[in-house]
Amino acid sequence: MLNTILLYCRPGFESECAQEIQARCAEIGLFGYAKTQPQSAYVVFQTQDEDGAAQAMRQLDFDSLIFARQWLAGGELLADLDPTDRLGPILEAARALDTRFSEVQVEAADTNAAKELLVFCKKFTSPLVAGLKRADLLKPKAPLPRLHVFFLTSTSCYVGYARSDNSSPWFMGIPRLRFPKDAPSRSTLKLEEAWHQFIPAADWDELLAGGMKAVDLGAAPGGWTWQLVKRSMFVTAIDNGPMDKGLMDGGQVEHLRVDGFKYKPPKRVDWVVCDMVEQPARIAELITRWVAHRYATRAIFNLKLPMKKRWAELERCRELIEDGLVEAGAKYRLRIKQLYHDREEVTCYLVRLD
Repeated sequence: MLNTILLYCRPGFESECAQEIQARCAEIGLFGYAKTQPQSAYVVFQTQDEDGAAQAMRQLDFDSLIFARQWLAGGELLADLDPTDRLGPILEAARALDTRFSEVQVEAADTNAAKELLVFCKKFTSPLVAGLKRADLLKPKAPLPRLHVFFLTSTSCYVGYARSDNSSPWFMGIPRLRFPKDAPSRSTLKLEEAWHQFIPAADWDELLAGGMKAVDLGAAPGGWTWQLVKRSMFVTAIDNGPMDKGLMDGGQVEHLRVDGFKYKPPKRVDWVVCDMVEQPARIAELITRWVAHRYATRAIFNLKLPMKKRWAELERCRELIEDGLVEAGAKYRLRIKQLYHDREEVTCYLVRLD
């Protein structure tokens, strides 16, 4: 019975993740209820249909989910596992998924409390892989789903699968990026992760090409500008604050101390990026104007969410963006995701297609 959808998320955003999966499932006629625990970093959505989780995997696009880092389709929680024989019940649950697997990931929640549990997960992976091979359930490199075992404690776990073409490719749904030592701020990782999230690697040379023109609104001290410069773009950095001196020495950056809400480029640019700390609706309207008026072809920007009613505010911002672009007669693509390196915010990718 595949009636459980398990979703990993950022700690503190369990409610938003639950609201989202409930809304998206309702759109395809799937109903159920969500179980959440504050700061747990995961959500369990129980569908009324016995095969509801598998149906969601077939009909919903994982990339359209904003707050989920990863999702699995599986069955009930395996609780009170015998520490001397965890493997047997887990192999039985894997067999009940009625498929073989291309690989296996043994995971835990992304919380401080679960850090020691991840050490156990790493140790348990090898015997699990061996057991799956003996049971003829593992077929590496084949176009098959990925098996996930998500431990809540060392004696309780969920066993489920994710389709490799409709899930996050990363362990725990988290890309492993290193902070560049010469970058001016850690915010630089947000833009790098956004590129990995929204732009296929095969398209980087075309869509992030050297010589492109970009504008960074609210640039100081230059974390996002640094990423653009490393792609050999020419950047206009808009901020009343100071930019990193080392970044300015290369000659690719023009720093203008002007208001980011009033600046307009003299000519159309390829990219506009924005990580300003401002009300999300103001940022949504600002970037919509840039794309609707053809100031820029592509945009990556962050929406800083309020402490309460985050889901409602995000839906409001999405409506503002979509209404503005429809009014302008623009063909566009909008994607939104809460990235690992985000905090109380989400990252948006907007591209004008016409």
